[in-house]
Amino acid sequence: MEGRYEPGARLVEQRIAEQFALSRTPVREALRTLEAEGLVLIEPNRGATVRSLGVEEVVDLYGLRARLEGYAAELAAERHDDADLAAIDAGIADFGAAVEAEPGDTVEQTRALDAANRRIHGAVVAAARHRQLDQLLARTVDAALVFRSFRAFRPEQTRQSHEFHQLVRAAVAAREPARAGALMVEHILQGRDVLLEGLRSAQA
Repeated sequence: MEGRYEPGARLVEQRIAEQFALSRTPVREALRTLEAEGLVLIEPNRGATVRSLGVEEVVDLYGLRARLEGYAAELAAERHDDADLAAIDAGIADFGAAVEAEPGDTVEQTRALDAANRRIHGAVVAAARHRQLDQLLARTVDAALVFRSFRAFRPEQTRQSHEFHQLVRAAVAAREPARAGALMVEHILQGRDVLLEGLRSAQA
């Protein structure tokens, strides 16, 4: 997720075991877990590699996520209570603090942005009061992709993301489902466009 192993890089059990002072058995189990989570690809006679993503896969994943989260925002505008708004506000405050943090360890800042972002979006989904939708999003949102998009964000794009969170929150609080859903869709597609820009540059 943090890019120490680039997409397509081979993950050699012995090297990783030596790096972390482990035997190969826990490394092998960890790679199987990462394969189940969609982060690693294990192929016969080739071993494990970091999963590579194509443009079409990113488009498909984000298209589905945008529609599901847009619907969640619509429902949240109809069903939220004060506690839901407080949870969204807490995430927005954390995100804002990460945005305003002094330049330093970019990985740490990305982790803070990612954690706050998950808190905001999780609070919106919780406010939707729709268990099946929650389960669908848990399987649809690709955590590694979201993290990569924050790594690729320029400062102005990070600030734009912060503004989107506040606009979505305002529409939810005002009980405006159509506006909340449209803003959420636009916000999700912003992250998609940043990822696609990076993929196309790498291919070029």
